[in-house]
Amino acid sequence: MPRMVRCQKLGGERPGLPYKPFADALGQRIFESISAEAWAQWIEHSKKLVNEYRLDLTLKKSHEVLKEQCELFLFGEGAAPPPQYVPEKA
Repeated sequence: MPRMVRCQKLGGERPGLPYKPFADALGQRIFESISAEAWAQWIEHSKKLVNEYRLDLTLKKSHEVLKEQCELFLFGEGAAPPPQYVPEKA
């Protein structure tokens, strides 16, 4: 039987992650209060962020942006574009 958590993103008791996604306080917070389903939603959203904003994952700054967006997505009002993002003019 999977470990259950009270999911802060989706609400209710749901199966939790089997691991901490990050080795820091945010990873612990996600492990304790985010469901596997909400984490899967974040993974799909993060792919869009990487592609749409052309984040270079070899750069530490890109990882910092993704972690900030992860926290907003899972615990905040949703995810906002990274601060350096400038939309293309039509």
